[in-house]
Amino acid sequence: MEHMRGAEAPVSRFKVSAKVKTFVLDTNVLLHDPQCILKFQDNNLAIPVEVLEELDAIKGEQSTERGRNARRVHRMLQELLPDTRSMHEGVELETGGTLSIIINPYLLNPGHWSPAMDRLRAILPDLSKKDNRILACALFVQERFPPPTILVTKDVNVQLKARAVGLESQDYLNDKVPASDDEASYREVALDQYELQRFCSEGAYALSASAAAPLFLNEYVLLRSPEGKTMPARHYGEGVLRRLKLPDFVKAPGGIPIRARNLEQQFLMDALLDEGISLITCFGKAGTGKTLLSTACALHQLQDDHCRYDGLSISRPIISLGKDLGFLPGSLEEKMRPWLQPYHDALEVLIPSKPPKDPQFAAKKVARRKGKRPEIVPPPAPAPSGAPGAALKPYERLLRSGMVEIEALAFIRGRSIARRFFILDEAQQLTPHEVKTVITRISEGSKIVLIGDPAQIDNPYVDARSNGLVYCHNRMKGQPLAAHVKLTKGERSRLAELAADLL
Repeated sequence: MEHMRGAEAPVSRFKVSAKVKTFVLDTNVLLHDPQCILKFQDNNLAIPVEVLEELDAIKGEQSTERGRNARRVHRMLQELLPDTRSMHEGVELETGGTLSIIINPYLLNPGHWSPAMDRLRAILPDLSKKDNRILACALFVQERFPPPTILVTKDVNVQLKARAVGLESQDYLNDKVPASDDEASYREVALDQYELQRFCSEGAYALSASAAAPLFLNEYVLLRSPEGKTMPARHYGEGVLRRLKLPDFVKAPGGIPIRARNLEQQFLMDALLDEGISLITCFGKAGTGKTLLSTACALHQLQDDHCRYDGLSISRPIISLGKDLGFLPGSLEEKMRPWLQPYHDALEVLIPSKPPKDPQFAAKKVARRKGKRPEIVPPPAPAPSGAPGAALKPYERLLRSGMVEIEALAFIRGRSIARRFFILDEAQQLTPHEVKTVITRISEGSKIVLIGDPAQIDNPYVDARSNGLVYCHNRMKGQPLAAHVKLTKGERSRLAELAADLL
């Protein structure tokens, strides 16, 4: 390599084999999963030195998950690369692969660039950007070492730029669920008329081994006879189907009765009310009733003297787990209120306030009795909620009493959440590692409900296959403590359902 005279990289421990590949890791992959270094089997791993610089800028974020992950990566690299020689030559990993920190010699000696670097400079001339320098490092690895080189990044734009300059690039696939067609919200199980009648009378039915094989534990199904008769059921394992245990309605303290309005909502209500299920994942587009039904079932159970829950906890990610809330004024509840307004709306529906009489219309009524022209009296301005002398809304009393609490995910690490019904909304915005962080905080006697819409993701580093909600459902499928429900029918309004389907 004559063009690299005076800038030759040290000898590396990279393995060369027909089956071995070299993966160059971007910063966001290490932040997404600090353990990813040990998940590439017997392949070569290369980390550009620019990644260390980006991690250094992030490690100071004391209250964020990104900062913690950056510090974890630094500690791992310190253990794996204990001296200068290992830093330059690389080390062998326990997985059978190798790990190396790469310093791009082309950037140290710009006068001796390769054709690939000339191509990069022509397409992406600004090498002061970290992303472009990482691409340059990956191009060096591709030219310097024989195995196929693949840049691994969760940034879609970096993937596109890599392909533009001749680099193969892909997402981090370790925690992506397998690609599959859109699964149905439930399966149907065919029974003849007499079998369905026996299920209705006895409340249970045992399937044959072949019929039960595709079913997961706690999976919800619809039994159907050739005559068109149907009955919902849940699989309790070993082919045993049982009837759902549903009350006529659920009701918050001092609220209005709420009933399931479709079959899928019956499935969700059964899971929410079953104390034997500690984890529920629920997919559903806007308006399917995820928020309202989960809140209603939680508050309904809190009225029971024998209920194991001491209260309801509600949280929602602010795009990414642990974003600093200090820039918003007020208490924790006031800081979280903009993000949790859907739950205030749900509580207002469940426990509606009785509207006061309008003084304007009262004045008109009195004037008509006296035969006078009514005088328009403007209504008094309402006092701000929570202000001295302001009347509390019924659901606000639940917040004041501690029965309903607002949780901030930024401060959940290290917690132990005992005897709480925990609802985590918009869980599709979280990474698998962040969802694991939350679920491992749940103690005995608590229940956690993860709800969201995998089709609505704002986090740039997760997608429909790699977000925490889908990942959790995929990994916990069939576990005795877990259940999954998918809601497809909108119940908010005909307009909302039409918009969710067509827009």
